[in-house]
Amino acid sequence: MNRRHFLRTTAAASAALAHTPLPAQTATSYPPIRPITSGPPFHWFGYYDKLQFESTNRYALTNQVDFEGRSPTPTDSIKVGMIDTQTGQWTEFGTSTAWGWQQGCMLQWVPGSDDHIIWNDRENGQYISRILNIKTREQRTLPLAIYSLSPDGKYAVCADFARIDFCRSGYGYSGIDAACKDEKIPAKSGIWRMDLQTGEHEIIFSLADAAAVKHPTIDLSEKWNWFNHLLVAQDSKRVIFLHRWRDEVDIPRDKKTGGFTTRMFTINIDGTEPHVLEPSGVVSHFIWRDPDHLVAWARPEAETEARVILYKDKTREYTKIGVDTIPRDGHMTYVPNTNNEWMLCDTYPDKVTREQTPFLLHIATDKRIDLGKFVLPADYKGEFRCDLHPRCTNDGRKVIIDSPHGGQGRQMWEIDISGIVS
Repeated sequence: MNRRHFLRTTAAASAALAHTPLPAQTATSYPPIRPITSGPPFHWFGYYDKLQFESTNRYALTNQVDFEGRSPTPTDSIKVGMIDTQTGQWTEFGTSTAWGWQQGCMLQWVPGSDDHIIWNDRENGQYISRILNIKTREQRTLPLAIYSLSPDGKYAVCADFARIDFCRSGYGYSGIDAACKDEKIPAKSGIWRMDLQTGEHEIIFSLADAAAVKHPTIDLSEKWNWFNHLLVAQDSKRVIFLHRWRDEVDIPRDKKTGGFTTRMFTINIDGTEPHVLEPSGVVSHFIWRDPDHLVAWARPEAETEARVILYKDKTREYTKIGVDTIPRDGHMTYVPNTNNEWMLCDTYPDKVTREQTPFLLHIATDKRIDLGKFVLPADYKGEFRCDLHPRCTNDGRKVIIDSPHGGQGRQMWEIDISGIVS
């Protein structure tokens, strides 16, 4: 995509958006928005808890693909690269055959570096990760696919992506059979810690370890267990993750998007001190607020409805956030450089209008500010839907979303929130 084409499509898409009537609020009441990619091909970043920008907040990592509307096959390859948000120039860095629609290939900047990026790939029958110096183009291959990086840039925590795909569609990778697919609570599948310099790795918490933490009413050895959604705390000392299980796995792929139960764990980076932070079975998206606290969409056992819950790690203490302003699940993060006063979140498509809404919440006043309403076409559904997954630039001035509302398939859009949070 050259600069002239980018500027032309940017102007056209922005003009179309500005003249599209939006329910409840006029388009001009929303903060400024512009596309930062155009297509075809299609562009998206994926999950909301990865570093998409380097320290200048100019260069945004992105996945690029030439199809939509179906599950990836083992031979489907995506490109990984970077968009200069000032000029629109696309720079390609590599490819991947280990990816999914919701989280891409875990493409992200290595914390603390403006030179190194990392993403997952498949090589010689294994899921691996690649670290690239984007300036020298020197590349290293690490023996495991990563899920989350420690903020000190030293370690990755890694999941069994073949087992995730075996148990739930949309979040693992296709192309390699799960090694322990005949076992419900395998001791050789779980969470690994990997040194980003040497590639040395060890399993720190297995599915057998998780099942050994007794559930009050369920025999977990009779369920199909897996881990999903790993995230390291800001001080690089604790890891949060979801422990999930279901009754059957021999079911159609489109039935694997739901029908499971979840509890939320935290452990030390070496796997010690496991703590079931939310045992209720109803818990979804989460984010660390600080090394001792995190928020999650959950329904604690004492509550009748799920809400955004602020937990204190290693305790049973919690408080509710946005009881009236966030009535449904979304992807929440804290806006950087706001002293945790502002939360960024989104909605799933409205059942009638198909609108998805990114929004800010001023926590102290419970004031919600919608950032726009973006229609998700009906054919974006199930495993290959396009969630907004809003994420901030590192300075907390801009929000980036993935959305197909502009008529060019899934693309990335930038929303200027500087006038709200400053």
